[in-house]
Amino acid sequence: MVRGDRVDSVEYARRVNAAADLAGAGVPAAAAARTLASRYGVSVRQARRYLEQAMAAGRVEVPESSVVFTVKLPGSLAAQIRSRARESDQAISAVVAQALAEFLERGAPEGRPRR
Repeated sequence: MVRGDRVDSVEYARRVNAAADLAGAGVPAAAAARTLASRYGVSVRQARRYLEQAMAAGRVEVPESSVVFTVKLPGSLAAQIRSRARESDQAISAVVAQALAEFLERGAPEGRPRR
């Protein structure tokens, strides 16, 4: 069998959740592993790993897909973001996403309606 690339986090979550569904339905582990291997074109060994993850943690949240969103920022702000990303050992996208999510959670300023 040809070894494929790793799956992304969305596909991984879907496979673990499929394993959790099979385990939750009472399908024996060996049969569930064969089903997953066939469904996703992976080895039975890899399918067992999905089952083990599902049995250890249960269903997992499927992350939302990311999209490219281009913005122009002042150079000094971009430098601060890069610096924060290095300090926290995170991707620049993760730092910006967290900052924007926190900003948007605060809601509209007093006296200004939300659109």
